[in-house]
Amino acid sequence: VPVLLFVAAPYIRRYVAGGRCKSTARLEGKVVIVTGANTGIGKETARDLAQRGKVIIACRDIAKAEAAASEIRAETGNQQVIVKKLDLADTKSIREFAEKFLAEEKKLHILINNAGVMLCPYSKTADGFEMHLGVNHLGHFLLTFLLLECLKQSAPARIVNVSSLAHHGGRIRFHDLHGEKSYNRGLAYCHSKLANVLFTRELARRLQGKFQKQAGFTANALHPGSVSSELVRHSFVMTWLWKIFSYFLKTPWEGAQTSIYCAVAEELDSVTGQYFSDCQPAYVSPRGRDDETAKKLWSVSCELLGIQWD
Repeated sequence: VPVLLFVAAPYIRRYVAGGRCKSTARLEGKVVIVTGANTGIGKETARDLAQRGKVIIACRDIAKAEAAASEIRAETGNQQVIVKKLDLADTKSIREFAEKFLAEEKKLHILINNAGVMLCPYSKTADGFEMHLGVNHLGHFLLTFLLLECLKQSAPARIVNVSSLAHHGGRIRFHDLHGEKSYNRGLAYCHSKLANVLFTRELARRLQGKFQKQAGFTANALHPGSVSSELVRHSFVMTWLWKIFSYFLKTPWEGAQTSIYCAVAEELDSVTGQYFSDCQPAYVSPRGRDDETAKKLWSVSCELLGIQWD
């Protein structure tokens, strides 16, 4: 058995690594925002895109973000890697970020909604939203809304939402969105990742309907794979398991490949409303294909955020 494992190890690693983005597309003169890019797959996504064009790293922890940006600048030679403060758990911070961005930049070509929280003990955002729903879904929903006009004017443009295979275990519990009646942190994460898929689906439908004459304005979602990252830091058990089985997890670089693929691959110029894994289309759960739930979630999200998005 040990000999077999030794022989099979390289093949197992190759399988775990999954698909790779082979696109060499350049992004000169283009602007990219990556949320949560100070660590993990967000950082690796920003590192790759910084070899192609201008990248704005939008993070809550400015010190960590500056360290990541400095490392990326040194490695790529691209000085146009810029750090901006963004706390997705606070709508005031999201609005301030968008306001400053729009005052400083004329264009936005790629928005990668990457940041996320996982397995948090029960807590709420500054606005009283359950933390997973508030950061993973509502925060990015508001950010996209505030930047949409700029994206539209910059088209061709892409919106990339990092979801997860965990969406298969999710449900949109409209009767208890903020987990006040019952709460399970694992399920709360699944619910928020399903919200990412439904948001992408409804956003793509609306963009196609409203801007169908405008080529290349797309929105897609993705599963990065099971990645060895800090995302499991709120769970001692998961952190322990992640260390034991690290050989069977993707590295952050491997996990970033599908995000990069959705952001730059030429063959996706007119592909929208899809869900990808390992740089190819992937199966979406029946709940993730429910248009009525997607429309209702859109409406409820607007209500919670106090916005009108028609």
